Amino acid sequence: MASPYDPFKQEQQQPRKKGPNLLLLLPLIYAPVLPLIRISLKHKPVLRDRLFTAVLAGAFVHGTYLVTTLYDVESK
Repeated sequence: MASPYDPFKQEQQQPRKKGPNLLLLLPLIYAPVLPLIRISLKHKPVLRDRLFTAVLAGAFVHGTYLVTTLYDVESK
């Protein structure tokens, strides 16, 4: 009879959630926003550059978050 704890037995994976992963769809929102910022704020260069930089920095942070969580899941 098998013991309730078997160290050689692989951990059971959590069931997957159904539906799309919304974090992976986020670039579909901020990618078109970047050119719109440049076009619509043409006459306010200081605001345009700051907003563009903030959205671009947010995009890089989002990408870094996705990559680090991907590596964290694969390392386990």
